[in-house]
Amino acid sequence: MKPTLSGLYVILDSPSVLPRVPHRPLADILNEAAEAGVRLFQYRNKGASMKEAYAEALELRRAASNCDVTFIVNDRCDLALAVDADGVHLGQDDLPYDDARRIMGPHKLVGLSTHNPDQVKEADRLKPDYIGFGPIFKPGSKRDHDPIVGVQGLMLVRSLTTLPLFAIGGITVENAEVVFKAGADGVAVISAIMNATDVKQVVGEFARLMKSSEPRW
Repeated sequence: MKPTLSGLYVILDSPSVLPRVPHRPLADILNEAAEAGVRLFQYRNKGASMKEAYAEALELRRAASNCDVTFIVNDRCDLALAVDADGVHLGQDDLPYDDARRIMGPHKLVGLSTHNPDQVKEADRLKPDYIGFGPIFKPGSKRDHDPIVGVQGLMLVRSLTTLPLFAIGGITVENAEVVFKAGADGVAVISAIMNATDVKQVVGEFARLMKSSEPRW
């Protein structure tokens, strides 16, 4: 059975994208977040060599298995299969969805990033397991991001699909409530967790916001 796709989705990125934060092993962050209740993780490191990415992803795959959480690899089907990840997440410039699904097989997760209504409509036609949509706010970990869509943009595309929808881009505990109320099934975060001095506390704050926020769509 495929996991429930909602809630907090933690993206574990290279420490180089968050220069303010002292280096911490990604596996430690995964373990702390999983202990606090996070069930969905993604590994992303666009600057690593394949050898470096394989070593990092393999360590995270083992940590995720020990915690019994879902582990997804960004961009690369070959890396996802090499470490037996639970799925792959595709950007608009990555391998086409149909090819990725053929490579990954029917039982792995395939997610797809979207940034505007037309891409959401196309994703709804393709039927990935879930879609990401954003950036909702200015990302804290990415300079070359797509145009900011805002909460109104999220509310607009929510009506275009029934697929699980994760909002992404600059989401923090301070602004997450309006994102959940706009109809997101979950939020994908990088800086909010990787910058946290107390990961478990931040995860708990997100969890309380999700429970108290009733979608208005």
